[in-house]
Amino acid sequence: MVDEVSVPFTGHTAFSEWQLAPVVSAGLAVATLLYLYGMWRVRRRHPARPWPWVRAAAFLGGLAVVAIATQSSIGAYDDVLFSVHMVQHLLLIMVAPPLLIAGRPIMLLLHASRNPLHGWTKAVIRSRVVTALTCPPVAAVLYAAVIIGTHLTGFMNTALRHDSAHQAEHVLYLIAGYLYFLPLLGSEPIRWKMSFPTRFLMLAMSMPVDTFVGVVIMQAQRELFPAYRDHPRSWGPSLLGDLHAGGAIMWVGGDAIMFVLVLCVFVVFLRDKRAHGSMGTWLEGARSQAFYAQVGKDGPADEAGGRRGLTVDDDEHLAAYNAHLARLAGRPAASEKREA
Repeated sequence: MVDEVSVPFTGHTAFSEWQLAPVVSAGLAVATLLYLYGMWRVRRRHPARPWPWVRAAAFLGGLAVVAIATQSSIGAYDDVLFSVHMVQHLLLIMVAPPLLIAGRPIMLLLHASRNPLHGWTKAVIRSRVVTALTCPPVAAVLYAAVIIGTHLTGFMNTALRHDSAHQAEHVLYLIAGYLYFLPLLGSEPIRWKMSFPTRFLMLAMSMPVDTFVGVVIMQAQRELFPAYRDHPRSWGPSLLGDLHAGGAIMWVGGDAIMFVLVLCVFVVFLRDKRAHGSMGTWLEGARSQAFYAQVGKDGPADEAGGRRGLTVDDDEHLAAYNAHLARLAGRPAASEKREA
């Protein structure tokens, strides 16, 4: 483990210094072995439909991000430099959870397990507690509360001075990030199914949280976290300069990561034919409704007397539309001329 005070944080130590966290390492090792064992079980039971390696790569990548955030130089210097601490937070709440979600560990467990474990898993997923925690508005509030509460209150000083609180903070970030991104980016069998427009909206609404926290920290005129004075150093930026750098990382880095996630959702949307169909139907309906509102006519009736799917491409409706345009131009339509 590096002597965090006497050894400066440089380009060399950023890649060469690591610290061992036995509990974290053991947890990551167990998660890796269980996931790989689940893949083996699925391949054995369904050789024609093995578990995709791309999902395994995403899940293992998420575990690697957790290891880097807690045991690399980021974990070694997180209680010395606030800017490094902020990088750690972004990795744990915005990078690792989406990768873990992309690995679909819940679905892997369902495919690889038999009863009673299979039934217990389904019961937990569909339970009221999990349903409430994964409800998008609830998860969004929890996500915002965690980011604001751990950066703009005295919790940061507590985490810096007590290792147990610091480790709990890491777990809190992972849980809050996982619950928030699960219905937005995942395809696990939870109760909440969100349309792509709603996913875009939810992701866009979370950006101001990172921006707000980052701007508040950047505009601070004094050191907000006195616990950093407990580790005096003769190198690196001043406490206030380091604080402002951390605020910039939260603002710019957080928004940049969220923008990348929005792009990922957009790519999935482009590849989802069902989404195209539903979106195309919605757009056609909106176009038709706007057309009939302009020309003052109702949509065509079906055989039961109700209103069937609207269309604006037959001769009668095109003639009505031309008459509407003529009225806008202040001249009589062709049908009105014939009556005259």
